[in-house]
Amino acid sequence: MSARDHWLLFIVLTFFLLALVQSLLVAETPRTISSAEAEQLFVQQVWPLLSEKCLACHGKGEVRLKNLDLSQRDGALKGGESGKPALVPGKPDESLLYIAVTRKNSELVMPPKESDKLSEEQTIQLRNWIASGAPWPDADRREVLAASTQDKWGDADGVRVATTGGLSAEWTQRKYKRENLWAYQPLRKPPIPQGNKGHPIDAFINQKLKDLGLEAAPLADRRTLIRRATFDLIGLPPTPEEVRAFVRDPQSDVAAFSRIVERLLTSPHYGEQWGLHWLDVVRYADSSGLANDYERPNAWRYRDYVIRSFNQDKPYDQFVREQLAGDELDPRDPEMLIAVGFLRMGPWEQTSMEVAKVSRQRFLDDITETVGQVFLAHPLQCARCHDHKFDPIPTRDYYRIQSVFATTQFAERDAAFLPAENRQGFDEKRYLEQRIARCKDMLAVIEKKEESASRRWHAQRGFDYAPREELLKKGVTEDKIAPRHIGLSTEDFGLERIARKNLTRHKWELDRYEPIAFSVYSGATREFRDVSFRLQLPDEPMKEGQLEVTRILSGGDAFSPTLAVTPGVLSMLPDSNDTLGKTRWNSIPPGTTGRRRAFAEWVASPQNALTARVMVNRIWQYHFGQGIARNPNNFGAMGKKPSHLELLDWLAASFIERRWSVKAIHRLIMSSEAYRRSSIHPNARRVAERDPDSSSYTMFKMRRMEAEELRDSMLRISGELNPETGGIPVRPEINLEAALQPRQIMGTYAPAYEPSPLPRQRHRRSIYAVRIRGLSDPFMEVFNRPGLETSCEARDASTVTPQAFMLLNSQNVQDRALALAAWLQKAGHSRKETVRQAFELLYGRPPSVDESTRCLRHWEAMIARHRKLHFERTAYPREVAREAVEEMSGERFRFIERLDVYDDFVPDLKPEDVPAETRALAEVCLVLLNSNEFVFID
Repeated sequence: MSARDHWLLFIVLTFFLLALVQSLLVAETPRTISSAEAEQLFVQQVWPLLSEKCLACHGKGEVRLKNLDLSQRDGALKGGESGKPALVPGKPDESLLYIAVTRKNSELVMPPKESDKLSEEQTIQLRNWIASGAPWPDADRREVLAASTQDKWGDADGVRVATTGGLSAEWTQRKYKRENLWAYQPLRKPPIPQGNKGHPIDAFINQKLKDLGLEAAPLADRRTLIRRATFDLIGLPPTPEEVRAFVRDPQSDVAAFSRIVERLLTSPHYGEQWGLHWLDVVRYADSSGLANDYERPNAWRYRDYVIRSFNQDKPYDQFVREQLAGDELDPRDPEMLIAVGFLRMGPWEQTSMEVAKVSRQRFLDDITETVGQVFLAHPLQCARCHDHKFDPIPTRDYYRIQSVFATTQFAERDAAFLPAENRQGFDEKRYLEQRIARCKDMLAVIEKKEESASRRWHAQRGFDYAPREELLKKGVTEDKIAPRHIGLSTEDFGLERIARKNLTRHKWELDRYEPIAFSVYSGATREFRDVSFRLQLPDEPMKEGQLEVTRILSGGDAFSPTLAVTPGVLSMLPDSNDTLGKTRWNSIPPGTTGRRRAFAEWVASPQNALTARVMVNRIWQYHFGQGIARNPNNFGAMGKKPSHLELLDWLAASFIERRWSVKAIHRLIMSSEAYRRSSIHPNARRVAERDPDSSSYTMFKMRRMEAEELRDSMLRISGELNPETGGIPVRPEINLEAALQPRQIMGTYAPAYEPSPLPRQRHRRSIYAVRIRGLSDPFMEVFNRPGLETSCEARDASTVTPQAFMLLNSQNVQDRALALAAWLQKAGHSRKETVRQAFELLYGRPPSVDESTRCLRHWEAMIARHRKLHFERTAYPREVAREAVEEMSGERFRFIERLDVYDDFVPDLKPEDVPAETRALAEVCLVLLNSNEFVFID
């Protein structure tokens, strides 16, 4: 290195050291600011810092460490056990609060965890605030100051955001990459790419194909297309007659297919298929889950409301309003009271052993998160304890949205049955009544046994007998009254508990057959000690209970409230309460009623940048197997970015232009070439190399049937499907071991799962099958039906060994194969023609010569085998033995549970009911049902 280079290096190092020294001097020198600026600094940065880092241990609670209260200025000035003030206005170096956060004094280090220590910037701002006199405005003043700071600005690296007051220093200095903020941009309809004639969707898709240097796959043939469309829109296979009619239709492919789409959109089964998608997202279930998995007797009416809404093509913005605020839109309309069942779809429980405030907060957190995911594609839970680390969502926004629901209360409300509602099957009520009668009889026997023993005890001692309560009222002392529960055995104690708990639950379940809505109302919050019965609407909803004031919770802890907030929305969105100053969204009423209605208007507004994008993305996903934005519940930084953002915006704008019609978007999507393409590409290797994540839509993505589609398709093909729509939940047969397994509920045993007695009841579509959170159907579970606890944005499609065993060996599939064989043989055709019919039913095409030959050979071989087999009549259990532990004594006891349904049970067709030839044909049908061509949709 030359002398000149040494000299240059010396100069550079000198400047570096001078800059470092200067920065350290600046950092150590407190900056005095005006009183107004210091107040704003406290609201924006210092108070949230104290709330997050200090108040959990040094707040107003009974357990206050070191007797130090930092929740108010007087407490900070007074200090704690040390006798020294934690805060000395104007003198940060004498303030123990500041000394502790600098971590320079080894005996005074706060917060104690290294991971919680303040950043350098936070420390400087705390110092500057103290140096400026440590102003501490009261809660009302803080609220005013919080609403006064509005700003957004950009810089070279990204977008830095500062919104409402009450935000931490990290929030106001945090940067966001522009590509992560795409969902917040105002929705504008982009122009269709130039040079691309034809369908607008194809214009956007083909532009990307051109950029990738790829050519699209050819269009699918008509047989493939009608099967694809029929499953997409109604979740069932087309009939052979429908396939033949479409194949022979002399119109152009576009015109002929348009007719198919219109026919399917008018089918009552359309609402069942697309309602099922929505129920996945909102977590519909017929029970409450958790430890007390009560059945929700009237939840089925919400399910049918969803199906009706899709069939009617209810405008999506109206669909949103009704589910968020139907009871506030029109409390006299039963449909509106049913619609808000959405707000209660999540798992929830309240027991006498749980603190009501905790369970209440759990509901508020749940509905805040659910609304964020379902309608806005924003998981909000991350902002519960701190400002969101990846998205521009401050904690304040989280609690402002939560405040919208702070006056939402549970109630089962009277709501007359609608003419469209199906009330068939109400005769099943008799099974509940039988169980109730049996519980009462059991309790009567135990009570009589106790009374008899008590009479003997009194007689032996020469005391007069009377019921225990009467003797106590008369002032008789305990030594002259028979001991409580005298004469009862361990078994009696156990049976009494089971009977009493079951009686409570079964009486509530009778509501299933009454005109009651699983609903909500707006009012003050009541404290529930027990919710094992119908929750009634109070006479005075505004007065019975306490009106909640929503506060930001330090660490998300219900017992660490800090700043109060008013109802609001997401501050980053255009036309929101926090970006444009005084707008109409600032008018969400702070009173008891009207909050949800105003919030629903904001969600469903055409100016909301998220709502239309979210729904069209969901529709696209269910057609193509993936969303344009791959995470339909998360449009934030952690979600996958849209593959075709301009197409997404074009569809969203078109959605609004077409009055929020979901069916209009179906027509748009399904008429495109992108939808009508083959799932096979002539140059698959090139596509894999240039489009490894399959985001270009070069070809159509093949998919496996969902669990419900698989079951429903087998029922339709076998001729067993009951197409009746709506009504109370039905109970298909499930694996007997799963049905009879012991299950805990309410601290005792839940009754065994009993199927509906008649085939026409059991063979309804799967959407009408009861959904019990604590008991899943093994068939549905193994084929990836999602859990019912969290919102399902997209179903998985795993490939695991149990699926093969389930399709080959399960009683469900074998029964369908046998029913299909019997139905085919009724026609009296030749064996060759019978095989042909089977192929057309299952695959929508005739068999090849080789396929037909192989099936006929297998049929013949199975006939020889089945002529040697003998089948006994299937026996169904009438009761099941249980063993339990009596909770008071810890001793075991046994009891017998009656299974009433099996007294009237009509089984499906069984091998013993048909000749060997039919059973042999069922073996052929079983093979066909297990093929990829049946299970997959291309």
